[in-house]
Amino acid sequence: MLSSCLRKIYTGLQKLSINSRLYTQSTLTSHLNMEVKLIPMLKDNYGYLIIDKSSGVGAVVDPVEPDTVLAAIKEHQCPVEQILTTHHHWDHAGGNEELDKKKPGMTFYGGDDRIGALNHKVKHNETFRIGELRVTCFETPCHTRGHVCYYVEGKGVEPAVFTGDTLFTAGCGRFFEGTAPEMYRALMEILGTLPGETRVYCGHEYTLQNLAFARHVQPDNQAVQDMIKDSVQKRNEGLPTVPTTLAQEKSYNPFLRVTDPEVQSFAKLSDPIEVMGYLRKVKDNFKA
Repeated sequence: MLSSCLRKIYTGLQKLSINSRLYTQSTLTSHLNMEVKLIPMLKDNYGYLIIDKSSGVGAVVDPVEPDTVLAAIKEHQCPVEQILTTHHHWDHAGGNEELDKKKPGMTFYGGDDRIGALNHKVKHNETFRIGELRVTCFETPCHTRGHVCYYVEGKGVEPAVFTGDTLFTAGCGRFFEGTAPEMYRALMEILGTLPGETRVYCGHEYTLQNLAFARHVQPDNQAVQDMIKDSVQKRNEGLPTVPTTLAQEKSYNPFLRVTDPEVQSFAKLSDPIEVMGYLRKVKDNFKA
């Protein structure tokens, strides 16, 4: 159970802020030779403008609101010819076709034929470049069968991964079109093997809800408590809780801790894949 003080703040934030995207400020995060512009869209979605500082060119992740995205591109005077779509759900890919009409000739990457305007279907471990940046595509089916995460790295660049609705801050996506073994592979065998300093950019501001569940699963985990305090402060200030680092996620995200004794004790299971499935089932019905 959360402390009464934190619970009051959390409840207030639910009522005050999560109903409006205007509560979240857009932010610009430096990765040395790369910058990432977080773009709040819809109710709680995040899209991203990736800027390669060496070449000056950029790319956009999940541009569900074309006009908002085009305004960000204009603000940063950054030529963009590449669109990275994580999955076909409307709140991520729903702006692709309109954006294609407003700015013709761009390459739309993705892993699912259901993605609008798709003209470059990627495969697992396929790579391409955004200027001098190297992008590696990871197939992470489960939330949707064609979900793709994009890992971005380069010379003099602090790496980043754009995880859509597969890995969230302190949580993971629902298993709409997949299974626990698939999510285990996505989180533990693919994303979980990336460098700990990799910054994680997910598709939604779900952090406070996810942390409430993480605290339910791991009541003695100090990293969860610390992250709750930090996240409440950020949300009070109108700031996103994204990004975090992969190392941070491994310290409190129960879905990345399915081999941890405390998490296994909660599930009363020892097989990590079974723990993954159990956690998701409980989370689907969890009320903070």
